[in-house]
Amino acid sequence: MRPTQGVSFGGRYELQSRIAIGGMGEVWEATDHVIGRTVAIKILKDEYMGDPGFLERFRAEARHAALVNHEGIASVFDYGEENGSAYLVMELVPGEALSTVLERDGELSADKTLDIVAQTASALQAAHAAGLVHRDIKPGNLLITPDGRVKITDFGIARIADQVPLTATGQVMGTVQYLSPEQASGHPASPATDIYSLGIVAYECLAGKRPFTGESQVAIAMAQINEQPPPLPATVPQPVQNLVMAMIAKKPADRPSSAATVARAAQALRRGDLNSAAIAVPAIAAGVAAAGADDATRILGVDDSTSIMPTTAPLPAEEAAEEAEKKKRSPWTWPLIALIVLLLLVLGGTLFALFNNQDTPEPTDSSTSAPPPTTPTTPPPTTEAPTRADVPGGLVGLSCDAATAKVKEAGLEANCTTGNTPATSQEQVGTVQSVNPTGTVPLDAIITLTLYKDMVAIGQPSAPTFSGTLTEGQPGTVNWAFSCPSGTGGNTAYDVTITNATFDDGSTKRSFGGDVTSAPITPIAGSAGKTVSATFVAYCDNRPSDASPAGQSSAILPAVGDGQGDGTEDPPPAG
Repeated sequence: MRPTQGVSFGGRYELQSRIAIGGMGEVWEATDHVIGRTVAIKILKDEYMGDPGFLERFRAEARHAALVNHEGIASVFDYGEENGSAYLVMELVPGEALSTVLERDGELSADKTLDIVAQTASALQAAHAAGLVHRDIKPGNLLITPDGRVKITDFGIARIADQVPLTATGQVMGTVQYLSPEQASGHPASPATDIYSLGIVAYECLAGKRPFTGESQVAIAMAQINEQPPPLPATVPQPVQNLVMAMIAKKPADRPSSAATVARAAQALRRGDLNSAAIAVPAIAAGVAAAGADDATRILGVDDSTSIMPTTAPLPAEEAAEEAEKKKRSPWTWPLIALIVLLLLVLGGTLFALFNNQDTPEPTDSSTSAPPPTTPTTPPPTTEAPTRADVPGGLVGLSCDAATAKVKEAGLEANCTTGNTPATSQEQVGTVQSVNPTGTVPLDAIITLTLYKDMVAIGQPSAPTFSGTLTEGQPGTVNWAFSCPSGTGGNTAYDVTITNATFDDGSTKRSFGGDVTSAPITPIAGSAGKTVSATFVAYCDNRPSDASPAGQSSAILPAVGDGQGDGTEDPPPAG
């Protein structure tokens, strides 16, 4: 179903206006007509509905966000799939993304940055406590409300600790400019990963630019792994600089111990409480002791009177010492560093190719890559049998047998199980509704194929009824009613059949719309003393119910004035 204004999803969410278009789908403002509130609805693009990986990631966003209840995380209200579309109903957050704020303002004050860091870290702590790592913290996923509250959105690539990831082994997830070194190196994400990404966001807020840039995504990822960030502007208070640099330390163990400690440190710095901030994150105290209370009074950067004075010019002796230090540096330092980086890139590319071709291991020509000078030899590629395999795509919609055969062709085992989602058509019954796990998995993994269960039974309606006592040749009324069971859609039509009477068009069988529950009828001539019989079939989203039992009227009275059974007697003869 193509999202357009006025279209409804789930029979209750009417699209009003499009808010944004992303890589996986569109976000619309919508009205929930059941409880009368405005919501945001994210709709997966049609081209991804047939891709089990994308669909499962979309479902994961609903599951993951539902794990956490925190004011700093946008709430998810509902999830559904219908008419070839999947949608996610979320809290509509007023305001704008932090990325929009940075594009407009360039950079933020230390106080505003600390406020954003504290709120975001507090929300991340709630996610981490639930075992969830976001993996894509960036300005575009942080919404700022008009009153300054921060809301984290987009848990589409979040991962629950110890679960099989939704992405292939070695696949980098996240936005490269905010990617942690361990993510860029293909290692698992952890809560420290989110702390690093939040640190990059804080750096960008303070400096007006990201710390790592490059001509390509690979170059930026390599910078995340190997390079140190440029110093923050001197106008940023030293304790704030120390907090940010601690958050973007290369090793996860060198970063703050938890998102909660980051939140406490940021809140303490906003109050000017360096002691409490340093207790939460000890790295904050580095180089600050000499500044003492003076540094504490300027952390918030309220006005020019509290800002740092420009650093005095270096003394001649200091300049001479710096010059001597420069002369000591070999002119070959940077060329050697460039050579080592180049060799590491070549080696990394070779290892990547080897891992990607484990299914057909063949000896490779050692001349295609050169090891770093410090590496004596490079081990030859292994000829051992592969231990992992890719779960095939295109399983959703197949029968259990067909999907199982496809999984076995990939060298894996599958198990079919009937899920809780009813089919919406007879053809869909017993076909694959979801696949878990996906991506690259160990060869001993069992792939669970969840099937659609039987369609919800519509059942048999109650017998129709008649209004009052019918009289031959006189109009009467037949009544019927039926409510479609949950999961079968709404009433779309009724077929009603009667005997010994006709509808107002002269027919004895007639179709009515789903909102019609009665119709006028007229007993036919010669029906006096008989009964009118009626039965009907209800349709729920064009699926027919069983026929109702026959409803019967009381005996039809004779036509008025025919002298039969009219309750009157002839007057007695005169005299």
